[in-house]
Amino acid sequence: MTPTASRIPLSAATESLLARDQFLHLIDGKDVPSISGKTFDTFDPSSGNVLARLSEGDAADIDAAVKAARGAFEGPWRLWTPYERQRLLHRVHDIIETNFEELAQVETMDMGAPISRTMGFKTFVLKVIAFFASQCGSVSGETLLNSLPGSVHTMSLKAPVGVIGGIIPWNGPLGSQWWILGAVLASGCTAVLKPAEDASLSVLRTVALLHEAGMPAGVINVVTGQGSVAGAALASHPGVDRIAFTGSTATGRKIIEASAINIKKLQLELGGKSPDIVFADAELEKAVPSAAMAVFANTGQVCYAGSRVFVQRPILREFCDRLAEFTKTIRIGHGLDPDAQLGPLISKKQLDSVMSYIKLGSNEGAELIYGGLRLKGPLGDGFFVSPTIFANVENNMRIAQEEIFGPVLSVIPFDTEAEAIALGNASEYGLGGAVWSRNISTALNVVRQIHTGVMWVNCYGLIDPLVGFGGTKLSGYGAKGGRAHLDTYLYTKTVYIDT
Repeated sequence: MTPTASRIPLSAATESLLARDQFLHLIDGKDVPSISGKTFDTFDPSSGNVLARLSEGDAADIDAAVKAARGAFEGPWRLWTPYERQRLLHRVHDIIETNFEELAQVETMDMGAPISRTMGFKTFVLKVIAFFASQCGSVSGETLLNSLPGSVHTMSLKAPVGVIGGIIPWNGPLGSQWWILGAVLASGCTAVLKPAEDASLSVLRTVALLHEAGMPAGVINVVTGQGSVAGAALASHPGVDRIAFTGSTATGRKIIEASAINIKKLQLELGGKSPDIVFADAELEKAVPSAAMAVFANTGQVCYAGSRVFVQRPILREFCDRLAEFTKTIRIGHGLDPDAQLGPLISKKQLDSVMSYIKLGSNEGAELIYGGLRLKGPLGDGFFVSPTIFANVENNMRIAQEEIFGPVLSVIPFDTEAEAIALGNASEYGLGGAVWSRNISTALNVVRQIHTGVMWVNCYGLIDPLVGFGGTKLSGYGAKGGRAHLDTYLYTKTVYIDT
């Protein structure tokens, strides 16, 4: 771990944006304050200083946004042709590409991720937009044979489900918002977004750019505020037809309960405790740095982080030694430091939670072989913690079972393939996982038997919008990416025609 100190200057566009006295909701194409007049502050996690003041929405603001979304849905928008939607998404692609530096800098200041990471999302975001543009003309139904008497024709059509409630997480809204935005624009739905209170700015700026690209007013609306108030109001609102949520399993359960009011459709990407399984024949030159960054990237604030690293005993000591040596080289700094690989945690609350788990790991008897400290010195005012490695962890320890959402890696030894599979599956979660082996038969056998929504072989964390991913067990349900994703924004309508 190497602290760094340099910073890039903010662009004029970013400076201008952050100089606003207050960020307002975006409802029906207009910037509006909260009906209550309440506001709240958001903080730069690299310094702990106030970054911006935002409108604090509640049920009344959510209701206004849902009405705007419903009005737009009932208007000409849902009747746009595939060509018109595709053209809009092409314009969106270009305006996002042009303004991406500003979006990345705002994201870095708001949630702390290094500028190398936020700028690194550019290609991915543009690919997601291009993917949804390509799907506009692929929405189709079927002409069906039937056994009815007379000359009755039957067919099925696909139609947009209506108003989407999108609850955006704080650990990377710059990228994650596009699973909702792209699907809404391609399908003809409308949406109300509630970004996380700790990281709302990139979402507000993105939706403003969508209006500049020609998106009609009311199609996408944004209400900022607390999840327990504005988010809860959105989840329970009877005018919302579908909820797309990324966040904790505990909040996911509350959303499931709230959705019962009008039997909303749900897409939930929840917590994870992903197994990263390293066999003795693995190529350690690749496996070690991958295992480290599968947990430490974004300071561990990734839902599919490979935080349980299972290592076969013959290579256990060598693996741990290499892992600690690699971790020493990781550069930590302010988000605007171009050399920083890791930034701060999102908030003081998250920092306290992570530090409590580090203390717990030692109390449980795990061997702390690297890190475990809050950083001091030039980074002491921010929410920085060193990447942390525990060895000789038992899979039933809390640090191996509970989602920490911080840079804490547990190394768990195993002997046989069967044991690795059993340990990997011994978790409430089922989001991601990986296996490292030169033996493709071993790798594929593990892939088939680990209960997760996505598995990587001799790599980690690769995601392509054409393929997509999703979770099982307490990691949620519903696809992100691929054709299945857009289908969840549509419903099937059966038509009978008597000629």
